[in-house]
Amino acid sequence: MEPGICYIKPEYLLAEPNGDRRSEINTPADGETNKRKHLENAEDTSEPKSKRGSGKKERKRGQNKNRPVFKDERYSHLCHSLIDGAGGAPCTVPNCRYVHDLEAFIEAKGADLGEQCYVYSTKGYCGRGITCRFAKSHTDENGQNMKKPNYDENTAQTTCNGISSELQVRLRKHDYDFSRSKELIKMAEKLRDENKKNRQQKEEEVQDQKQQKLEDKGIESKENQQQDEQLIESIEKEDATVEQSTASKAIGCAISEAPAGRDAQRKPVIDFREKLLLSPLTTVGNLPFRRICKEFGADITCGEMACAVPLLKGLGQEWALTKRHESEQIFGVQLCGNNPNVISQAAQVLHETARIDFIDLNIGCPIDLIYQQGGGSALMRRTNILELTVRSCSALSDRLPFTVKMRTGVYADKSVAHELLPLVEQWGAAAVTMHGRSREQRYTRQANWTYIEECAKQAKHMPVIGNGDILSYEDYVERRALAPHVSSVMIGRGALIKPWIFQEIKEQKAWSPTSTQRFELLRRYCNYGLEHWGSDTKGVESTRRFLLEWQSFLYRYIPEELQQSPPQKINARPQKYRGRDEMETLMSSGNASDWVRLSEMLLGPVPQGFSFVPKHKANSF
Repeated sequence: MEPGICYIKPEYLLAEPNGDRRSEINTPADGETNKRKHLENAEDTSEPKSKRGSGKKERKRGQNKNRPVFKDERYSHLCHSLIDGAGGAPCTVPNCRYVHDLEAFIEAKGADLGEQCYVYSTKGYCGRGITCRFAKSHTDENGQNMKKPNYDENTAQTTCNGISSELQVRLRKHDYDFSRSKELIKMAEKLRDENKKNRQQKEEEVQDQKQQKLEDKGIESKENQQQDEQLIESIEKEDATVEQSTASKAIGCAISEAPAGRDAQRKPVIDFREKLLLSPLTTVGNLPFRRICKEFGADITCGEMACAVPLLKGLGQEWALTKRHESEQIFGVQLCGNNPNVISQAAQVLHETARIDFIDLNIGCPIDLIYQQGGGSALMRRTNILELTVRSCSALSDRLPFTVKMRTGVYADKSVAHELLPLVEQWGAAAVTMHGRSREQRYTRQANWTYIEECAKQAKHMPVIGNGDILSYEDYVERRALAPHVSSVMIGRGALIKPWIFQEIKEQKAWSPTSTQRFELLRRYCNYGLEHWGSDTKGVESTRRFLLEWQSFLYRYIPEELQQSPPQKINARPQKYRGRDEMETLMSSGNASDWVRLSEMLLGPVPQGFSFVPKHKANSF
């Protein structure tokens, strides 16, 4: 059998022209020629065709930019004074730009998408009121929005975090007190400079000792070169032992009598060992998806990567990434940035205003824009900046662990994580997640778990979490055997393709859901999405968009009953196949128009002119 191919049982195979084993490529959802051309141009963010070599297939990596996005015009919004129906307090906003004609709004809104509002049925009150696309289920004969008698506003609130108006004003007016983080940065700089000076002095002393011993021994001839090398090696070992013992006394931002940062030998606030962690996944790792993964057994979750600068500017869309559902018992926020002052200030404001259990620093992000600005994986080669960041953030609080997520390095042929990881532990990190690929590799090639094990051996007390290419219980067992020093496992794309992987690992057996069960999983996600983003038109379309983004990974799941040699491997491309029923065939399609059909079964018809292209090119095989 040819490697890289997932072979399907003969009875499920489809005829393939010219023996092509590739699955269907992702195509735009609409069939109009001009739309198709527009999307092709939007996806093409590389060099102009005239500069490209002819006949070469363009490599899919990064993101599809300039994609068409649903726009919800502000003038189509109903004024908040009419949300619960007519008869309330009149609008007092001068020159209010929203709609005040309730009958005209209801007529323009269109028919309801269903008979039951999930938010109203579970909470007892729908805050979207008349604008809800399921409004008839919670409005009376007079058109007034209803509340159930047992509705309790306190218990109905199931999420926390985000940004308050008061905090937003303070951040935008630069009125927030960041003296704590600024002090920690100064302490970290002082400690870094002292360590650098001590290292230089030690190097000079070692060189003097080497020269003196060489002169004393009289080793000058080439015949005694081997003894010379042995002597130098013994001196270096002695020096390394002294330097290591000195470094172990300086954890976090400890300067003589100054408050210490997190000590790796101290009992951690969060035990990261023997846990199943869900990766922070940009765009697709949203709150409704994390709820699904929690229900399947994920132990620790983390929000989508948030950039430090927009957080400090008080941007609501960035703070929305910090929102946490009540089911997430252990929840963290992942930060990204290129400046230690900015990152430490963002960490401080999160620590003081948000309900989180840990903060993670992303130094493995491969996105070009972030890398070119010196953030993400660029920090793996900016060790001075990284040291200040880790020392200052880890010293913020003994009750808030600071973790780091990294890759093997920037380049495929030059791994540096094994050198960086012990330094990060020395600087005070509570845990490190190792993704077994370089920035250059992105998601191509297999994750190098042998190298992850090599890195895990470098840690003395700090947990090291392995990440990469786990799609089944068998993969989990195999990777843990390859890397016995790894404390836990983090799962990213494997959870997107089959979120029940956490359940499989804990139960130590495969689960092959039917197409009906998988469709109900999509329905549950949509319900959670309507609760999170809202059940009005904007909320419905936001839910649709994120559902389609998830489906761009979900379609890659291949039921075990269809495979010749299960379990499925994450980068194995299947032969063209059909499912055991029509729904299973539809859910396995790589055609975006089929994904849109699935969304219409759950969220009603798409708006006129709607089209969809996945954001992440990593969704493809």
